[in-house]
Amino acid sequence: MNSLYIYLYSLLLISFNLFLFFFSLLICILCFISLFSPVMAPPNDPINSILNVTKTHKEDNFFELSNGKLIVKNIPLLFEVPSNVSFSSFSSICQTTSAPLPLFRRAHSTSSNGGFLGFKKDDPSHHLMNSLGKFNDRNFLSIFRFKTWWSTQWVGNSGSDLQMETQWVLLDVPEIKSYVIIIPIIEGKFRSALHPGTNGHVLICAESGSSQVKASSFGAIAYVHVSDNPYILMKEAYTSLRVYLNTFKLLEEKSVPSLVDKFGWCTWDAFYLTVEPAGVWHGVKEFSQGGVSPRFLIIDDGWQSINFDHQEPHEDAKNLVLGGTQMTARLHRLDEGEKFRKYKDGALLGPNPPLFDLNKPKMLISKAIEIEHAEKARDKAVQSGVTDLSLFEIKIEKLKKELDEMLCGNQENSLQPMCKDGEELEYNSEDSGMKAFTRDLRTHFKGLDDIYVWHALCGAWGGVRPGTTHLNSKIIACKLSQGLDGTMDDLAVIKIVEGGIGLVHPDQADDFYDSMHSYLSEVGITGVKVDVIHTLEYVSEEYSGRVELAKKYYDGLSKSLAKNFNGTGLISSMQQCNDFFFLGTKQISIGRVGDDFWFQDPNGDPNGVYWLQGVHMIHCAYNSMWMGQIIQPDWDMFQSDHVCAKFHAGSRAICGGPVYVSDSLGGHDFDLLTKLVYPDGTIPKCQYFALPTRDCIFKNPLFDGKTILKIWNFNEYGGVIGAFNCQGAGWDPKEKRIKGCSNCYKPMKGSVHVNDIEWDQLIAASEMGKAEEYVVYLNQAEELFLTKSTSDTIPISLEPSTFEIFSFVPIKQLSHIAKFGPIGLTNMFNSGGAIQGVQYGDGANYVSAKVEVKGGGNFLAYTNVLPNKCYLNGTEVEFKWSSQDGKLIINLPWIEENNGISNVNFIF
Repeated sequence: MNSLYIYLYSLLLISFNLFLFFFSLLICILCFISLFSPVMAPPNDPINSILNVTKTHKEDNFFELSNGKLIVKNIPLLFEVPSNVSFSSFSSICQTTSAPLPLFRRAHSTSSNGGFLGFKKDDPSHHLMNSLGKFNDRNFLSIFRFKTWWSTQWVGNSGSDLQMETQWVLLDVPEIKSYVIIIPIIEGKFRSALHPGTNGHVLICAESGSSQVKASSFGAIAYVHVSDNPYILMKEAYTSLRVYLNTFKLLEEKSVPSLVDKFGWCTWDAFYLTVEPAGVWHGVKEFSQGGVSPRFLIIDDGWQSINFDHQEPHEDAKNLVLGGTQMTARLHRLDEGEKFRKYKDGALLGPNPPLFDLNKPKMLISKAIEIEHAEKARDKAVQSGVTDLSLFEIKIEKLKKELDEMLCGNQENSLQPMCKDGEELEYNSEDSGMKAFTRDLRTHFKGLDDIYVWHALCGAWGGVRPGTTHLNSKIIACKLSQGLDGTMDDLAVIKIVEGGIGLVHPDQADDFYDSMHSYLSEVGITGVKVDVIHTLEYVSEEYSGRVELAKKYYDGLSKSLAKNFNGTGLISSMQQCNDFFFLGTKQISIGRVGDDFWFQDPNGDPNGVYWLQGVHMIHCAYNSMWMGQIIQPDWDMFQSDHVCAKFHAGSRAICGGPVYVSDSLGGHDFDLLTKLVYPDGTIPKCQYFALPTRDCIFKNPLFDGKTILKIWNFNEYGGVIGAFNCQGAGWDPKEKRIKGCSNCYKPMKGSVHVNDIEWDQLIAASEMGKAEEYVVYLNQAEELFLTKSTSDTIPISLEPSTFEIFSFVPIKQLSHIAKFGPIGLTNMFNSGGAIQGVQYGDGANYVSAKVEVKGGGNFLAYTNVLPNKCYLNGTEVEFKWSSQDGKLIINLPWIEENNGISNVNFIF
């Protein structure tokens, strides 16, 4: 019996030791996994707790795919959904991530609101098209690419109304007072876009960009999300995608460049490709003398070392003027071109700087336009069957000779650096070139904080010329994807396809960007405007497709930005496609949200000088709905002396981004600019980025003949609505271009209400949305009155290409009698942006309102009673008050030593 006990005891001991061994082994395995997995949390980890909470049954998700219908909250959204389409909830797909824990929590807190669509095909391909179902009689807003690089809004009520290359579609679901968004995304090596189908079907196109990269099955190629608020919907949807994809970052995670609240000048429209140091110098000087000193400068295209394949490999191309003529040229070195390399230290600082003809740039541009028109006339004659072109050729040659003579006379030989013995100095020494030029600019123009230069993503429009640098570049023929067949004809695309791209091998992307940017940083350049971004999709065949190629290039660009330009000094442009936003924005924090500012219609419509301006605003306002989740929206430059300059200025004043112009030399409206810019070059910027009001979302403010564009934003002490009559043009799906609609270019009527402002979209503004009463100021009409959230709408009538800005300020009850509301500076378009601080106080026998204001001019406030006294910077001053409408006005000086800040104290 004792032997049996001993045997049983030994068996139990062995079993216990085996248990301890396997338990320890399990713990080691779990620890190993936790070290090398992004997020595979132990049971007590917060992420695991979140996942446990959000593990829902099928019926707990607001979406359901059943019997050929995609259903949201029991409402069929898409019909005739093919059987090869799948739906997966967000929480079932996104269980691991290396995204920050707060974002992960936020995404999973709304996981029942969203999910992923996928589809399967029998045969693998590099280009797959599949229906997601159909809808009809349901209003939608969408964003689609109308050019390779630019996107804009489109509305309709059927899947067949969508345009090619749609980046997302927002559906109105009034049955449940909600909105649903469908966003085509990235999966593996494929990117996707939505296309129109027949009979209301929505097609999704998944493409790799390389015939060597194929797939047949996708589990998460599109994302759907529902919310009862369209602005919250955008935040939630892109937060979910940021957490799931983990290939980009939201704007809230990144720092933005300091130029966002400053005024600047871009050289493009002033010089085009003829830009050179003396012209830039005189441009900055004119602004400074006009009282609006630029705080940033963008030296646009024309500064680089480029040439054509038929030229000597190490000589710059000569006599380039207009945009388009350079688009087949390539970089042959990574520093500045000869025009800037030959700049001599101090050449423009001395008492006798070299003479510069301020009219010369315009004369050169005018002559180049003559040549362009003559060449177009010749080409038209060829199309008409004319065989004798001798007269055309003689005229073209004569004009070209005249241009060459003008350009030769434009050489600034006095800027050539010389040694004491008369020999030329080496270019790029401390005493010459871009380094000397930027140093001289900052020496003379003390407020010039930033100097940016332009370059294309691939270096120049045509990339990098093989054999001219240390980089391994190869000329790759361009091939456009099928989706781009539905886009607008574009000179840039034609030229790039004609010449191909000298593509630096993607394995050298890090070296490529660091070589350029480290040099630029050393010579005083603080940032770059990177243009022509969406060309990689043209040349991805040999490089594992567009997604993989983009990843390598954007990774190299991001590393260089972090190393050389403080992590923020990059403005992205010609980038408005989901590839860029999902793959290229981990570091990049600002970018263009509209097409280029066009001062006239390049297709020759004389009315384009007017209607193109409204088109630009529509691009910017609606693109900001999605791009603003990821980057700071940049509404681009304009010209202050343009016939619609005031129209543009009104939108820039409240867009929430930087304000910059591209004025020609001598072509400035300083009276207009001083309504946008303080004397120190800063601006009264809004706190957020401007977005369309809710009642504009599913409307067409361009050519429906009835809708006024309204955009909302916040100042620190109030809200603002800008109303713009943009009617008069739009996208023509048949002609595949944007063209004028003269029957819509007419006065429009509409209405504005304080509730048009989405107060809950900014925590700091949410309390202002609860005010009992507001004072409203109309900047253009100079009218002031009171309103409440329960009041009737405010009617408005606008002439074509005109606007009104409404400032809504909560009224403070100072006492049982006195009310007060600070409006701001009436001489600034964004009046309320001038207010830096407000304090209310009370004493034994008085109450007070103290307002800190930046800027000079007429400060306006509302009060229903006459103040006893007013103090300006501690000194009692006179003021004006109207008992009729409550306007309280005091004139403020610009006090330079106080950085323009005045303290105004009203005693009641």
